[in-house]
Amino acid sequence: MPDTRIDVVAAVDEYLRQTELPVERGSGARFTVELPGEHKLRTSCSLQVGDHSLQVSAFVARRPDENTDAVHRWLLQRNGRLQGVAFSIDLAGDIYLLGQLPLAAVTEDSLDQIVGAVAAAADDAFDPILTLGFASSIRREWAWRLARGESTVNLGAFEHLRPPDPDSDAAPDSGSVRSRP
Repeated sequence: MPDTRIDVVAAVDEYLRQTELPVERGSGARFTVELPGEHKLRTSCSLQVGDHSLQVSAFVARRPDENTDAVHRWLLQRNGRLQGVAFSIDLAGDIYLLGQLPLAAVTEDSLDQIVGAVAAAADDAFDPILTLGFASSIRREWAWRLARGESTVNLGAFEHLRPPDPDSDAAPDSGSVRSRP
């Protein structure tokens, strides 16, 4: 178990090298790793070795366009189920995941747990955050792509926000959230 800052920097460097993920080594003791996901395709995660702790930070989403209170409530409720990390917002309202480990607790296993927690939490939260905080924008994107015959493949998670087909006589599903274009 590393017990000095220099040992922790070496341990983080070795751990990230073993992951075979894209990693950038910044100045000093800062590392940035690109974590893959299914919903949020990439999450950039920063690991900064300080004098007393390892700080972990990852951008999740920009400030919600709408329903900010509902997004924040969802994030706070979600925090209760997370281990090692928590959702936070910065002064601009952008959403981050933050975590911290004392230097004495940094091991390969603890690094794997906290990096894994960031990857899972960012990926699991991405669609709900977008649905709650950007529904109007997603509906407009659906309408724009449908009107122009553009691909809607990457909007599949937001099928419930798809505007109804104007040529269809079928009523929208009563359980979905839809608006007229």
